[in-house]
Amino acid sequence: MKTFPKPLSASEEKEYLKRCKEGDEEAKNILILRNMRLVAHVVKKYQNVDYDMEDLISVGSIGLIKAINTFNIDKGSRLATYAAKCVENEILMLLRAGKKYSREVSLFEPIGVDKDGETVSLVDVIEMDNKETIEDIIFEQDVRDLYASYEKCLKGTEKTVVGMRYGLYGKKEHTQREIAQMLGISRSYVSRIEKKALGKLKKEMESLS
Repeated sequence: MKTFPKPLSASEEKEYLKRCKEGDEEAKNILILRNMRLVAHVVKKYQNVDYDMEDLISVGSIGLIKAINTFNIDKGSRLATYAAKCVENEILMLLRAGKKYSREVSLFEPIGVDKDGETVSLVDVIEMDNKETIEDIIFEQDVRDLYASYEKCLKGTEKTVVGMRYGLYGKKEHTQREIAQMLGISRSYVSRIEKKALGKLKKEMESLS
């Protein structure tokens, strides 16, 4: 799956922030693009509220832009820490206001101009290097959370059964009967192990949200 570029390294981030403060619009656009994964991650916590995903991403993105515009590079902290708070604050403001921002603040809202003087919107920045949807971004984060939870909370036979059952790490999926035969245990025992392990995974993933 094609994904957003990885976050900037500390040195890259410092350089682009410095250029952004000097009025470099390209640097600002790169900072936005390379931190969109952060916006999607924060938004994921609010995906069950009564707002469209585009509304939340749009509003969260404005929080990111505000963070980039106001971040103090001399304080020594990383932009992501500050930006996550700004993104969440913007979303909470939306929820408290109880109204849609989608027509007021949109992915198509102008955020600057490119080197040729053409107006650039947030969606233009995202589409520079990436065509995936917001749903893809969040799905990828869910997969990362799943593997993190799998490694953290499952042990021994639980990991073996779940890994074989769902084909984790690119391996072949197996039926409960096949797993029972390979492990020399009953199918009903495999079923019980799987049910218990999935319960643990669900609880751990909910704690990550």
